[in-house]
Amino acid sequence: MNTENLSLVKKTVVGVQFLFVAFGATVLVPLLIGIDPATALFTAGLGTFIFHFVTKGKVPIFLGSSFAFIAPIIAATKQWGLPGTLAGLTAVSLVYFVMSALVKWQGKRFLDRIFPPVVIGPVIILIGLSLSGSAVNMAKTDWMLAFVALITAIVVLTFSRGMLKLVPIISGILVGYVVAVAMNKVDFSGVAAASWIAMPVHFDTITHFQWAPFLYMIPVAIAPVLEHIGDVYVVGAVAKKDFVADPGIHRTMLGDGCACLASAFLGGPPETTYSEVTGAMSITKITSPAVIRISAATAICFSVVGKLSALLQSIPQAVLGGIMLLLFGTIASVGVQNLMQNKVDMNDTRNVIIISVMLTMGLGGAVLSSGSFAISGIGLSAVVGVVLNLVLPKTKKVA
Repeated sequence: MNTENLSLVKKTVVGVQFLFVAFGATVLVPLLIGIDPATALFTAGLGTFIFHFVTKGKVPIFLGSSFAFIAPIIAATKQWGLPGTLAGLTAVSLVYFVMSALVKWQGKRFLDRIFPPVVIGPVIILIGLSLSGSAVNMAKTDWMLAFVALITAIVVLTFSRGMLKLVPIISGILVGYVVAVAMNKVDFSGVAAASWIAMPVHFDTITHFQWAPFLYMIPVAIAPVLEHIGDVYVVGAVAKKDFVADPGIHRTMLGDGCACLASAFLGGPPETTYSEVTGAMSITKITSPAVIRISAATAICFSVVGKLSALLQSIPQAVLGGIMLLLFGTIASVGVQNLMQNKVDMNDTRNVIIISVMLTMGLGGAVLSSGSFAISGIGLSAVVGVVLNLVLPKTKKVA
């Protein structure tokens, strides 16, 4: 959709809607690792602005709290404390910077050789389907509320016209929330206790720097970097633009790395590209980077207004889960489209082997570990796909 024709009001509404989509995951990570959710919101907004600055404002990506670091942060905190662990997260940015330099040096042909469509397609599918468990777990806390939100979003997306058609997600959340309030299933105690204005960041985190957690986090960052590449391909497929060529993967990695560094300095979790927002873009057909920047500005505003942030946190998990049931499946479908558009031959045994092994390992929960190093899920599947693509002989074409 050509967003140039949208008014500022419409762009703002859609931008806020995109933040609603990312909100649950963004604040869930800090809650699980024991830091202030407002900090995560602030660093997500700031990190997104940094990313857009580095990528020349061309890539419609929202950065939020990374789930990949939940277990490592919890484990590291037991050894070095939370302040030391958060300071050690500066290592994540180092990995991004090194990979960015490598891609810049080798160029796009290097990426095309390492990540052809037969590898990228399954990665995109896994990015959607690997999140399906989270969606179901959130939805099953109250299936009725989840289905109310889901059905509302589907009805709005299918039958509405004009402005309403642009906001199926926020419509589902609002209707689900109203029903939850009517059923007395919303806890407002957090809203009552929250202050109107809150300080969302803590500037002294970096003073707790230690080498041990820094070195511990370096291998952990490999998987999110690989997922980053897949996400850029996803966004490109949704927006129908080649962001790998312009502004380039080296710039998107550099932007993500700078965002992670800023977050570490401010006591927030590492940032990552958010598939939830990509799914929302795929549904609404709105892929304007300007709209994403409105989402980032909204996140910063919410982080400062304590009452508003608490009100958003009162949205039942089931309502958000109902919406995620639609969004994550949409991401997976983009992966299928990627395979079809690039004419990946599914009669080719080589392609079938690569795709099958990647999907099975990614969805089956395979883990490869050695000492403190561990890689699993999408990251492990991507590595396996890359290796298989490089070692399996090409099928000879019959003349």
